[in-house]
Amino acid sequence: MNNIAVYLEIEEGIVADVSLELLTKGRSLAHQLKCKLEAIAIGSGLNNIAPQVFPYGVDILFLVDDKRLYPYTSMPHTSVLVKLFSEEKPQIALMGATSIGRDLGPRVSSALFSGLTADCTSLEIGDYEEKKEGKVFKNLLYQIRPAFGGNIVATIVNPEHRPQMATVREGVMKKEVFDKNHKGEIKKLDVKNYVPDTDFVVKVIERHMEKSKVNIKGSPIVISGGYGMGSRENFDLLFNFASVIGAEVGASRAAVDAGFADHERQIGQTGVTVRPKLYIACGISGQIQHIAGMQESSMIIAINNDPLAPINAIADYVITGNVEEVIPKMIKYYKKNSK
Repeated sequence: MNNIAVYLEIEEGIVADVSLELLTKGRSLAHQLKCKLEAIAIGSGLNNIAPQVFPYGVDILFLVDDKRLYPYTSMPHTSVLVKLFSEEKPQIALMGATSIGRDLGPRVSSALFSGLTADCTSLEIGDYEEKKEGKVFKNLLYQIRPAFGGNIVATIVNPEHRPQMATVREGVMKKEVFDKNHKGEIKKLDVKNYVPDTDFVVKVIERHMEKSKVNIKGSPIVISGGYGMGSRENFDLLFNFASVIGAEVGASRAAVDAGFADHERQIGQTGVTVRPKLYIACGISGQIQHIAGMQESSMIIAINNDPLAPINAIADYVITGNVEEVIPKMIKYYKKNSK
């Protein structure tokens, strides 16, 4: 009762990184609220899930194991969560802002009349005062995300309905082991008690998945280009630079929208979130949507011909100049000094 629940995304028996990141955050929130952290695994062949999630501080692991539950389909997973949440009454429920989470979250929140905040960039605990009615709500989940095109950062609260539901994109939260020796309780649920047979009317006949060839999230060095790069051809400078220093190439949304780079390289609120050791921003002004996806980089270098570009405010080093002139010089001196 009144615990924190995290829905686990599972592919071929492996818990997704976004779910482990949410468990890390959930463990921290549970500590603040002095409650338990629950994880929910729905699928087939779930015997290896517990060793993957218990080190992240899971106190209770719910397993709903049936061959009909994998791969994911909307209705069975929705039925499990709706009934389980009605029984367990968690105060907070979290899931990834993935294709699955974006399908599942709204269905569950709609059925429970609970509300849902999508694509959160931060989750905190705090109080809220309803001044008109003179009410004070303690220990609410602050669901924080950019709004109005990224022009403001909104803090959303859900004072009266439960669970407080939020989705978070992969990479936004840090993934950290709580205690490698931590052991929780396993509760196995009978699928017959949670899913009517009619929910299995949709069957996956054939399934094709193609993994991305770009690994921006895992690269220790990321070189990103913005609209200021001017053209797709100019992005070749970034690829040349990346090949020299062992980096991956990213892009801002403006650059992707302009056709300078492919969408899988987009970094920011509507792309991927990265935390490299070194982030080099080339021709990027630094709108809040982009900053949300890279602000936790260990070191940030900004290359821009605008000395007043917003990204300069968060950069560790600022190089004012045209990227077409600066990058070739950086390549030249890197090669010179790395011999």
